[in-house]
Amino acid sequence: MSVAEIEKLLKDYRDWLRDKTSLRELDGSWVEITTPYLDRHNDALQIYALRDGGGYTLTDDSYIIHDLEASGCKLDTEKRKDLLRMTLNGFGVRLNDQAIEVKATPENFPLRKHNLIQAMLAVNDLFYLAKPVVESLFYEDVVAWLDANDIRYTPNVKFTGISGYDQHFDFAIPKSRKQPERILQAINRPTRETALLFINAWTDTRQVRSADSKAYAVLNDELPISGSVIDALKNYDIRPVPWTQRIEVVTELAA
Repeated sequence: MSVAEIEKLLKDYRDWLRDKTSLRELDGSWVEITTPYLDRHNDALQIYALRDGGGYTLTDDSYIIHDLEASGCKLDTEKRKDLLRMTLNGFGVRLNDQAIEVKATPENFPLRKHNLIQAMLAVNDLFYLAKPVVESLFYEDVVAWLDANDIRYTPNVKFTGISGYDQHFDFAIPKSRKQPERILQAINRPTRETALLFINAWTDTRQVRSADSKAYAVLNDELPISGSVIDALKNYDIRPVPWTQRIEVVTELAA
């Protein structure tokens, strides 16, 4: 894969993002931004921007939390609150009452918007904490599996990609004498949107990492995974690892 090929892929992604984004002014102060990213209802995610002094406030207007609660996922236990805080902190955003929001300046507006959307998608994924869909947290299952197999890792890492944006990954396994650096992402809800998010993050990041770095997507396959998701990951040199087949990669991750 060449630099020119990666540059074309990134340009195609930026063109898609620009063409599929629309704006609408609300009450003369707020601007509604409709993005091409879809939630679990296949509805386009919307965020709202407000001029705030010399900068901006960006918010989801409580949509994600309200939707989770309406679906039976109450974020009312300490374990779930801790997971919510950890998820938001990983993207540099905060919870204001029940709204996910972030402050931005004219200089970092694109980055902050990017982080807010990533956080919304990640928190939206917490729907699968609602019983009876899943009984345990998939992320915690992956942590326990890594620990049980003596796989060394750093959790919740950020790397700056060639776009200048920070990209968040669940785990980084350092280079060893036998294996290069390995990046792992735990994807609890393997869909086109969650796969695309990881693909974009990896594509943006891989040129600033070691040339032989590898990426793995650990997929919760409690529900059937679309073949198109598997194919999309493979097309970008990301190894899909269905949870029920995780034993196949233990040796190369532990090395």
